[in-house]
Amino acid sequence: MIINGKTLAQAARKQIKEISCQQLAGRLTQASIIIDIRESAELESGTIPGAIHISRGVLEMQITHHPAVANEVEPLAQLAQQDIYLYCQSGARSALAALSLQQMGFDRVYSLSGGFNAWQQTR
Repeated sequence: MIINGKTLAQAARKQIKEISCQQLAGRLTQASIIIDIRESAELESGTIPGAIHISRGVLEMQITHHPAVANEVEPLAQLAQQDIYLYCQSGARSALAALSLQQMGFDRVYSLSGGFNAWQQTR
């Protein structure tokens, strides 16, 4: 069976944890791990405070370079102990990315429902 990207994202949402903009806003701290997985050109519209940019295409390979764990001996183990919040423009890519990180063993991963579009509407 062949499916399109929208269907794939919908299937991923059934397997991950999503978080609302209000919930994320209540959890924002200096220590929060918030990853903006949009493409570089998309960042011109703004970002969520405290977010670090790691494009979706390299997330799995570059997550250990996140500043919160960059100097750790076991960066993946350190990340696995923290909540990780992902967002893209609409929430589809972040749902797929959250599923991918879950497959890597992370269980404290959240995708922002509605993505940056929803974030902007609530601000």
